[in-house]
Amino acid sequence: MITQVLLVDDDAAVRDAVAQTLELADLEPIIAASFVAAKDLITSGFRGVILSDIRMPGRDGFHLLEYAKAQDPDLPVILLTGEGDVPMAVKAMDQGAFGFLEKPCSPNDLLSVLERALHTRSLVLENRRLRILVETGDPAARLLFGDSDLAQAMRTRVRRVAQLETDVLITGALGTGISKVAEVIHLSSLRSKAPFVKRAGSGMSPEQLGDAMDVAQNGSLFIDEISQLPAETQLAIFELLEGNSGVRFMAGSTRNLDQAVEDGILNSDLFYRIDVTRLRIPSLAERPEDIPVLFRHYVAQASEQAGITPPEVSPEFLASLMTQDWPGNARSLMSAAMRFVLGMPEDISEAAELGLSEQMARVERSLLAAALGRHNGRAVEAAEALKLPRKTFYDKLARYGIRAEDYRR
Repeated sequence: MITQVLLVDDDAAVRDAVAQTLELADLEPIIAASFVAAKDLITSGFRGVILSDIRMPGRDGFHLLEYAKAQDPDLPVILLTGEGDVPMAVKAMDQGAFGFLEKPCSPNDLLSVLERALHTRSLVLENRRLRILVETGDPAARLLFGDSDLAQAMRTRVRRVAQLETDVLITGALGTGISKVAEVIHLSSLRSKAPFVKRAGSGMSPEQLGDAMDVAQNGSLFIDEISQLPAETQLAIFELLEGNSGVRFMAGSTRNLDQAVEDGILNSDLFYRIDVTRLRIPSLAERPEDIPVLFRHYVAQASEQAGITPPEVSPEFLASLMTQDWPGNARSLMSAAMRFVLGMPEDISEAAELGLSEQMARVERSLLAAALGRHNGRAVEAAEALKLPRKTFYDKLARYGIRAEDYRR
């Protein structure tokens, strides 16, 4: 269990007395006479809790609490209050303080609160450690971003598909990252140590297919835009898959493959052979709540590539991103992040200049539409997913001129 307590108080006599109490309880006091002296110790990785007086010259306990919560919302801060400061301390609790004690307080009361805070902090840090272990050993968590239900469901589906030995068909709109998902499936599978080979379908000859299969032995071969393969190569793939090729085959497409089969563009035998396990990647229009998560990631990535400090992304700017359609999906959002890092966000500057109410209205409209799309136009299910009363949901649809029937497929 962690034992550090950052003790912040400008009264030397109080500091010494409290520090002695902590040491007798086998805790480790770290003493600071002011917020300025304590500031550098208050980090998201601090292995302890904070015990601070409220009334101090300069930056007081409220400022310390606000600063600590900005560094780590889960960092417990306990405030010491003087006589008559209890209403002030109650207000601090509303702002996120873990607890407060009125001076002078008994050692038992002090240690009881600290014990609970230290236990809470231990659990938070351990959960973070385990989460990092899971994510570093989980390609789906490490490489596929988003907090929405759709993003989480996609990661779960990728993990399940990865454990199978079936062929995989990955579909999605342009720019959704089909080839990336294919690679994550490979990295999450038992073949992860073997090669992952990626090839474009357009113009691939049977000879090139054979070469790719040789390189991918015991691993995975991904063919992008399967419907663009020449007819003779489609037939060659089908024949290879009917035998024991030693390669896991994955195909991707942004097109309507059922229509491609009907039009004679895609070999029907090949299509039904690879359509054993299909995985569809949702577009950004279906999960606009993931746009801020993805954009921040791309900004960090672009900044690292450019060798510069990542610029700050304001909440208003993120809101403006969510109002956009992003027909190019993740690919176009990535390009926008690069332009943002380089100080050239021309294509979204107009949206960023909208008033906050208009930005929020656009965001709300996109979330309503996305929920209807996910639930095939079933308004009741969409309302439940958004945790809105039905009347409120229908009122919002009417306000934005959205018709649920337009989202039925």
